[in-house]
Parts: sequence; C-alpha cells; structure tokens
Amino acid sequence: MDVQAERVIHLPPAKVAEYAMDWRHDHEWTQGIKQAALTTEAPAGGFGVGAQVTRTAHFLGKRIDYVLRVDAHEPPTLLDMRSVAGPFPMHVTYRFDAHQEGTLASIRIQGDASGYYRFMGPLMAPMVRGNIRKDLRDLEKQVSG
Repeated sequence: MDVQAERVIHLPPAKVAEYAMDWRHDHEWTQGIKQAALTTEAPAGGFGVGAQVTRTAHFLGKRIDYVLRVDAHEPPTLLDMRSVAGPFPMHVTYRFDAHQEGTLASIRIQGDASGYYRFMGPLMAPMVRGNIRKDLRDLEKQVSG
C-alpha cells in the first residue's frame, strides 16, 4: 500500500507544521488516534530524530498500538517516521511546502498489511486515503480555528 493525499491550507507552513508536528495534537486531527505519547526522547532530548511516539488508534473496529520512530525532522517542511512496533510495517511522511495560497500539506503512508489486515488488502488503500484526506481537513480546521 502506498497512498498520499494533499490539501492547500491558507496559512504559512511554519504555523501548520508547528501544530501538526507536535505529537501532543495527534488525537485532535488524525483519524482514529485516541492517544499519543512520547515514549523515547531523541538523543538530543525532546522530539526529533530518534524519538519514538506510541500511538493508540482504532481501525476497522480493532485497537491498534504502534510505535513510530522519527527518521527525519526538518521543521517546518518534513516529518518522516517509521513503525518500530505494531501490527504491520508502516512509513508515514508529512510535508508542509510553501504554496502561493499558503501551505501545501501532504501525508503519505506506505505499509504492508499483515495478519488480520491482510484480508482487507484491496480495501485498505481507499480507506487509508479517505482517512488521510479527513486528517488534512481536520488539520486545517484546528490550525485555522
């Protein structure tokens, strides 16, 4: 699975990224996430490359706990994370690029569903794409509100 969605948000990239790259806001704009916690700080402390965030989500009626490690953190443009624990391998990339109308925000999710989720394979990409479109809509509402 490799899905991506993007949306123009009529605010500067720094404002959008500041909110979106703060794991404490994950549950406010990311579909299905009920809680997130910084479980391992970056080597330099706090949130950054090497940090790990544990997320608890609900997807297809199941609770999912997974840990994402920050592989790239370049505010206000890029946040790139890979799962190090969870039901299937996942790679999540958030981008916030300057656009003539504000910020072109994009989310890309790459993953390989296994176990229970393997049977949902053909439906996973459209469902995930729909969810990340909603994420971007909700992100815009949160940062604009």
